[in-house]
Amino acid sequence: MRFADELKSAVTPRAALLVIGVLALQLLFIASYVGALHNPKPRDVAFGVVAPGPAAEQTADRLKKLPGEPLDPRVIENEGVARHKIMTRDIDGALVVDPQGTTDTLLVASGGGTALSRTLVELTAKVEGAEKRAVKTVDVAPASKQDFNGLSSFYLVVGWCVGGYLCASILAISAGSRAANVPRAVIRLGTMALYSIVGGLGGAVIIGPILGALPGSIMGLWGLGALVIFGVGAITLALQALTGIVGIGLAVLLIVIGGNPSAGGAFPLPMLPPFWEAIGPWLPPGAGTWVARSIAYFEGNAVTGPLLVLAGWAVLGVAVTIALSARHRNKNNSGSIDLTAGGFGKGIA
Repeated sequence: MRFADELKSAVTPRAALLVIGVLALQLLFIASYVGALHNPKPRDVAFGVVAPGPAAEQTADRLKKLPGEPLDPRVIENEGVARHKIMTRDIDGALVVDPQGTTDTLLVASGGGTALSRTLVELTAKVEGAEKRAVKTVDVAPASKQDFNGLSSFYLVVGWCVGGYLCASILAISAGSRAANVPRAVIRLGTMALYSIVGGLGGAVIIGPILGALPGSIMGLWGLGALVIFGVGAITLALQALTGIVGIGLAVLLIVIGGNPSAGGAFPLPMLPPFWEAIGPWLPPGAGTWVARSIAYFEGNAVTGPLLVLAGWAVLGVAVTIALSARHRNKNNSGSIDLTAGGFGKGIA
């Protein structure tokens, strides 16, 4: 009987619910990562075809009818335009047909993900072999030799994201999950901003000058890192202001369970199942990974949309955090007893 009483006092309903929540996160983690990454297949990969006259449409039609529809081919005027479209990240590769010979050229960009470029090489070789033609590969935007499998940008962004939600979580744990008033919310957000600036610079320096794993502008990566960290931290603060300590779990659900496997790190977006391919660009890990690769390998092209996504998370996090802090303050004040007399005195909460 005494043990039962001890059990009831030790395992409160709140603790039981939190444990159940952790179990749910664990199972979702397994389902999300395995679901996204266990069987990668190319699907509707943006792919250019350069060929003279009717041969262009015929080749594009042949590629479009491949089993499983791995490619989304479109006719492109010439090789120069195809290279430009790869560098602006409008397409992931292109086949340049040589009407004078039997060897065609495949243009790829391993900087956008080596798994995808390898898949295009294998797929094209198989298709060309069936036509008794050979293919040579030209890497238009090659990944650094120090960037194994093109994963450095992904791990960099994951590190920034981890810093963002951990810093926000520590701020909440140390001083209450909900800021007592707007000034305290602003102080938390300001602390988060300072942390983001330092963390962004640290990541950019480590990945670049120290390890030499990723080329590209240090200033560009620094700015990206600061935005990723602050966006993740701000939305974590907002979730904590909305739900209390449960907000930490919701941040993990959003960033780690949903965002990481859908970020296009190990396998670029066209190789992920439809659900993960759809959500990836709208979550901080995916948007950050895309921008990091663009800075490193694609001359900073095609970054406006992902940067707006990251900025949107930051603005949303700031707005919700401040709004809920103001509401929390007003709610506390509404319960006060006004002892003001003759304009003097103060309310008692």
